[in-house]
Order: sequence, then C-alpha cells, then structure tokens
Amino acid sequence: MPAPTHPRPHTETLANGLRVTLRHVPGLKRSAAALRVAAGSHDVPLAWPGLAHFLEHLLFLGTERFPAGEGLMAYVRGHGGQVNASTRERTTDFFFELPTQAFSAGLERLSDMLANPRMNLDDQLREREVLQAEFVAWSQDPAAQQQFALYEGLPAEHPLRGFHAGNRDSLRVEDPAFQQALNDFHQQFYQTGQMTLSLAGPQSLEELKALAEHFASMLPVGDKVAQVMPLPLAVKSYQQVGKQRGNLMFAFDTVPESSGEALAFLCHWLNSGKPGGLLAHLQQQNLADGLNAVPVYHFAGQALLHLEFTAPSESLTAIREHLRDWLSFFAQQDWAPLREEYAALLQRQQQVSGALQLARLDSEQLEHGLADSGVAALRQILGDIGTVDNFSEHWHLPAANPFLRASEPLANAGLIRGQTSAHRGLRTFAQDRSRGRRERSPMQFSQALTDSGDEGAIYLRWYMEAAATADLHSRLQRSLRQTQQDAREAGVELTFNASVTQWLLKLTGFQESMPSILEHALKNLTQVDANSPRSESETPLIPLRQLLKALPEHVLQSAKTGDDAKHLWTTSRWDGLALGLNQQTQSAMGLALSRIPGIPDNQLPATEAIAVQKHWSHIDTASSEHALLLCCPTANRDIADEAAWRLLAQLCQTPFYQRLRVELQLGYAVFSALRQIQGQTALLFGVQSPSAKPAELLEHIQQFLNGIPALIEQLDDVGLSQHRQKLADQFDDATLAGKEAAELLWQAKLAGHSSDYLEQLIVAIGLLDRKTLLSAAQRLINAEGGWLCLASDPVPQTPWQAAN
Repeated sequence: MPAPTHPRPHTETLANGLRVTLRHVPGLKRSAAALRVAAGSHDVPLAWPGLAHFLEHLLFLGTERFPAGEGLMAYVRGHGGQVNASTRERTTDFFFELPTQAFSAGLERLSDMLANPRMNLDDQLREREVLQAEFVAWSQDPAAQQQFALYEGLPAEHPLRGFHAGNRDSLRVEDPAFQQALNDFHQQFYQTGQMTLSLAGPQSLEELKALAEHFASMLPVGDKVAQVMPLPLAVKSYQQVGKQRGNLMFAFDTVPESSGEALAFLCHWLNSGKPGGLLAHLQQQNLADGLNAVPVYHFAGQALLHLEFTAPSESLTAIREHLRDWLSFFAQQDWAPLREEYAALLQRQQQVSGALQLARLDSEQLEHGLADSGVAALRQILGDIGTVDNFSEHWHLPAANPFLRASEPLANAGLIRGQTSAHRGLRTFAQDRSRGRRERSPMQFSQALTDSGDEGAIYLRWYMEAAATADLHSRLQRSLRQTQQDAREAGVELTFNASVTQWLLKLTGFQESMPSILEHALKNLTQVDANSPRSESETPLIPLRQLLKALPEHVLQSAKTGDDAKHLWTTSRWDGLALGLNQQTQSAMGLALSRIPGIPDNQLPATEAIAVQKHWSHIDTASSEHALLLCCPTANRDIADEAAWRLLAQLCQTPFYQRLRVELQLGYAVFSALRQIQGQTALLFGVQSPSAKPAELLEHIQQFLNGIPALIEQLDDVGLSQHRQKLADQFDDATLAGKEAAELLWQAKLAGHSSDYLEQLIVAIGLLDRKTLLSAAQRLINAEGGWLCLASDPVPQTPWQAAN
C-alpha cells in the first residue's frame, strides 16, 4: 500500500504549453495517466450536436502506427489494465492505468491517437451506428431520461438543455461541412495549450517529467483557446417531482473560482445521515428516506447544484422548508472542526487510492479540503440560496467519524477467539492442511500478502440454511448504510452480499480502522428485525448490468428462503480469511471476532459447480433493449484449467469486441471477461442490442467461440509467448495491487487451493502451449463445464433447459 501521499502534486507548464501534474508515490505498483482536453459537447458548432462525443469514439479506432488491434484499448486490456474516456459539457477526459514497465508504451499510444487519428469515412459510418445504438438505449433508459429532464427548468437556449450525445441524424458524416467541422474541432482543441496531463506512479518526479515531455513532443503545439461563454442560467432555483423522487435545483451565475471546493464541502455535509442533520430529520418526520446532493455543472462562474430526495411528490414543499432551515443553521456555524475532519478524510482517500484514482483526482485541479477562499465562496453560495439568521434549535453538527481517529496501540497482543497459544503467530490458510491436521480457528490469518503496509482485507462468510428474502436483504443493506459511509471516508470499502445461502461481509482498504468497523458492521447486521426499515429503491440499471448483477444468484440456486434474521444468523455456520493485517490489527480484532453470529466452522462445503448442461434463465429487464450474458465455467477447479481460461479470455477480448460491436454493430454494450464466482472460474460473454434478440445474439457468440481455435492457430510462437508473459505478469507481486490480490486469494480459498495459489497460477500460465490451449478451447466450445445463459427473453428450444 502506498505511503501517505503529499497533499499537492508537482505542477508546471512545459515549454510547448502542455500543463502537467506529476505525483510520485513510492508504494504504488502501477502507473496511470489522465489527459484532460478543455473542450466538450458545449464547444461544438450548433449545427452538429454530438460531434465532440463522436470524435472521442473515433480516436480509439486506431492510427497508421497503431491499428485498432495494437492501439491503446487493446494494449491496456492485454496487460490487465484499465482504460476509458468521457465527454462532458466543457471537457473530454482520456485515462488509463498499466503496470509500470508497460506504462511508457501506453503513453505512446495515447499521444499518437490524439495527434494522428485516422478518421476515414468507413470507420466513421460504422462508429456512427454505435452511437445510434447508444442513443436508442439512452432514450429508453428511465434514469438517463430523468437526468436529462433535470435541466427543463433552465432557459431553452442554454446548452444544458440541448442534445449532445449524437445519433444517426445529427452526425451527417457524408456531408463535407460536417467533415470540415470535425477536423476544425480537432485542430482547434486537440493541441498542447488546451490539454492537461496528470501522471501518477512509483517513478521519481524526474522520470515522470521525462515521460510527460516525450508525450508532449508528439502533440500539435498551440495556445490556449478561450471557450465560448455560456448564456446565463437566469434562474435561482426550481423543483421537479416524479414517482417517489423529488429534485431541487439551485442555479448560480456568478460564483467565485473556488466554488467547486465549496460545493463539494457543502454536499458532503448535506449527504450525512447522522443524527441532527437534514436527512435524519426528514426520515424522522417521514418526509424522505434518502438524499443525494451533488454539483452537476460548473463552468466560467456558473454552477448547478442538484438535491435528489427519495420522497413522495407531496412532501417536496415541506422538504424545501426544512432544507432552507438547515442551510440557515449551517451558515451560522463554526466550520473549523468540519474543515479539519473533511481534510482528514480527503487525505485518507488519497492514502488508499490507486494510481488511476490519483491521476484523475489531479486532473480535476481541486483544492484538497476547504481553503479560506473556499470558505468565502461557500458563504456567497449560501447567501445566494437565501439563508436567514433564524433557524430551528433541533439541528446540530454531525458527530465526528469514529473511524478516522488513530487507535491506541494495545499493550498486550492477546489471543483471538478460537486460537490457542499454538496459533499466536500469522499462518497461511493452508499450513495446517499441509501438516495433516485440522485448522482450529475458522478465521484464518494469511501470510500470502505482506503485512508491512497500510492495506488489508477481511472476508467473513456465512453458510445459511435458507436464502434471504428480498425484503430481508433490503433491511440488511439498510442497516449498514451509515457504517458504510463512515468506513468509506476512513479508507475502507465495506460490502455485504447475501447471494442465496452464501452471505459475505468484506472489508478492504486501510487496515488500522478495520477492527472497529467490523465490530460496528456486525452489530448493525445482527440487530435487524421485522420492523427495521428497508433500503430505498436503487437506480435502474441497463439490461446487461441487470444480468451481471443477477448472475451470482443463478450460479448459487436455492428454492428455500427465510425472513427471520435472528433465526438465520443463529443457525448459520461461518469462516473467514484475513490478509495483509499486521500484528496490532489482528490483536485489535478480538472483540469484533467474539461477536460474529453463528457457529464457527472451518469445513464449510465448497460451492457446487454448474451442472454439465445448458441452463437458460429469463430475466425481465423491463426494457425494449435485448441483452444476453453467457457464462462458461471451467469443468473443474484445477489451476491448470483456470490458467487456460485466463489466457483464452485475454486472447478473446479484443477480437470479440471487434467482431460483435464494430463489424456486426450489434450494440454499444459488448464485452468478454473472466470472472470468479464463489471460487468458480468462468468466461463471460455479454451483449446488449437495440435490435438483435437474445437467440440471435447467442448464435453470434457461438460462431465466435467456434472460431477461437483459428485465432490460436494464427498466433506464431513469439506471439503466443508474449501473450503468456503479459498474462503471467498480471499476477506478479511487483504489479498486483493489494485489493486485487486479496480477492484472488479469497477465491482461491473458496476453490480449495493453497495459499501459494498465485505462485502456482504463474507457473501454470507458463506451461500453456498451443496444444493445451487448443484443447481448452474445444472444452469451452463443447460446454464441458456447463453453460449458464441469462437473457431478456424466455428459454429457446433444446439443448437449453430453463433454470429453476
């Protein structure tokens, strides 16, 4: 885990005008780049809405130097990294993360695609159809339409009211005038004066600067261009009501430069659910169940603040009165303690962030906290909203986050529940098995990850006699909400998932806070009863994401359900795994572990594999879009089979995307990936389409699978060796982040592997030859591990069987 980062990265402007921010973090295992272009959807000519978004897509289609199969997206994915881009109102962002040894080549590809896009007509025509598919999905997505409707209270002429995504009608690529506008936009804005590059990694500042200078040398040089000023927002506030949703919008036309930090600070305290705050009071009055405040627009002195309430429409007038009362109270308070805590949590967030998060944070160029200039901006914003001197007496500031405070070292390490003196030290989760004796403690402390850093992970699993009903699951999630928020601010991600009879509580991040967070979480979960409130409804997901969310439930099927939380906890059996925890953290966990409900059991059964059949599950996605997700598990849990599946996943990723999205243009949501579900390794192939039905999508996927042996045969020995090495490098301790390593080791435990699983996996990847890979591909095609298909249509004819 990286050491605490300096609050401010190094910032300078290079000789050719490129602004750079450089962040050296010695403990990082990867490097990341975030490139921001000061131009977005509001900067395009009015005649061509969607042009900026369209250009962002075109830049990923390859160049003469790096064709699509060798471009940034394929390169990053081939090295197990992350890559994406985003077009907003006034900015366009490109960002990626890679193992450090592969980073410079990623920067080469990014600079080349920005400076030398191919942009031929055939590519443009194909990509326009992709944007058309996105537009169709967007126009039918209730959440997207609600977001678009938020701006209806603004003047019709303001660009926020316009359509900027692009579709077949607005992107008239055959028109010479459009081509001229496209090239003009690229030449005007995609040059050094309009760009900011943020780099974060373990390299020294000198090395990072050398990378930035080389990157800059590949770009067209230009001066900063003044972006056109927007028309006035011309309103102060307005409201919108919907089904169980209420929206309040506050518009500002002349806010100071520091208003971004001020609004972020205000939203943080608005969103707090602690006693004495706005949300807690609204819940007590049965006016609202949820609140989310977020700034949705900020440019050239203009800002737009959105407050969404989970509440019936008739409550919105009363909510608005309580909101103004709370804002008036907040405006009169001494913010010094809040500023101190806010700065502490931002520092903690940086401390546990990876390279990509840090690079993206730096590209925003925000202050890390609320400076004095931000205080002045916040006072102006509150004044513009209309706060008054009088307010109710029942308000008070939220209690301090208990998990942000450093804990005192324990005088005596002591013993953890279930341990004897023979268990005092750290032990791997396979040592007892290898010594031919049974483990006596169900919580296993593993040495598979180093305990010398700040980062750790805790997994607690319960095997239940019945699955939780939807109502019970909702109440369990609600019970954790405040603890999750406090934990996140303290650098720990806390998640709870009740997948059928397998319930999992997971903590990852800053280990010092974990014992206390674990204790609070267990208390929350075990105090749930029939009268506990349910969690508010979630934002609807696009169909393909709905299938992905439902997948674990269908891998672990169970007919029996239960709604009595106390009985389910009492009859449950549990085990766990802790990784990367130092001796002090282990010792501090004693009280929390003594409160784990259920029966300790170090012999929990392994998850049953999918039956060797073709099962089809129909998921009603409530959408006119079609979606299909094909899950292809390995036939067994041998590491050799897992290694083969991982290499197949790497080989398939780019060709699958190219075939189904680019060539066949089936839809914009197309992906293939390897996933592990309860220790089961599987290849996933997913497509969402506005036109092709699931049966047709499945046929295209099967045709692709049948062509995998040919893909393997086309690789020469050097190419195959390179793919093997790139895959093996992803599991090397030098490049594998702690959070990802912990998840791999947890899945290894569920699969029954030993704690040297990562070393064994690297060896198994190195042993993969062409013959072995072809054999694995044939097992995949033959569905020897069984296939599970989740789709938006009912089951077709044989050989598919409807899942129970």
